[in-house]
Amino acid sequence: MKAATIRVYGRVQGVGFRYYTEREARMRGISGYVQNKPDGSVYIEAEGEGEAMDAFIEWCRSGPPWARVRNIEIVELPPLGRMGFVVK
Repeated sequence: MKAATIRVYGRVQGVGFRYYTEREARMRGISGYVQNKPDGSVYIEAEGEGEAMDAFIEWCRSGPPWARVRNIEIVELPPLGRMGFVVK
């Protein structure tokens, strides 16, 4: 299991980023949550199997078609045993 916080910067609010993040996470068996932040970024806490997490993080680098990701910050964490994925 891998876990990480992911902070996504760019044009990532108002483009369905949270909805598509939830969809991608559920498809890959990733648990955690996604939420918009006041500074215009999107914050994600995610955990899942190694390859699934790697693919999920790679997806976060571009996001949905309308997003324009400028940068992402990833901080690895110990897994917390979360279940399911939600939009906050």
